[in-house]
Amino acid sequence: MSRTVFCKKYQQELEALDLPPFPGAKGQEILNSISKQAWQDWQKHQTMLINEKRLNLMELSARQFLSNEMDKFFSNADGLELVEGYVPIETSKVQ
Repeated sequence: MSRTVFCKKYQQELEALDLPPFPGAKGQEILNSISKQAWQDWQKHQTMLINEKRLNLMELSARQFLSNEMDKFFSNADGLELVEGYVPIETSKVQ
């Protein structure tokens, strides 16, 4: 049986990640409070940000930007950076 966590993003008990997504305290915090689904959703959003904003991950400022956006994404905070022109599909209408 898979492990579950109370997901900080979706505010419900969901399947947990199998391993921390990266080393250190931040990776452990994500492992303990972010669901597998929230992490996958973040990866999709992060990929859009990297591609559309043409971020160079060799630059510290780009990595810091993504880290800040990740914190906002998981906290459902206002001011989350969106890709210009992107309109998310409403899952309630998809069958």
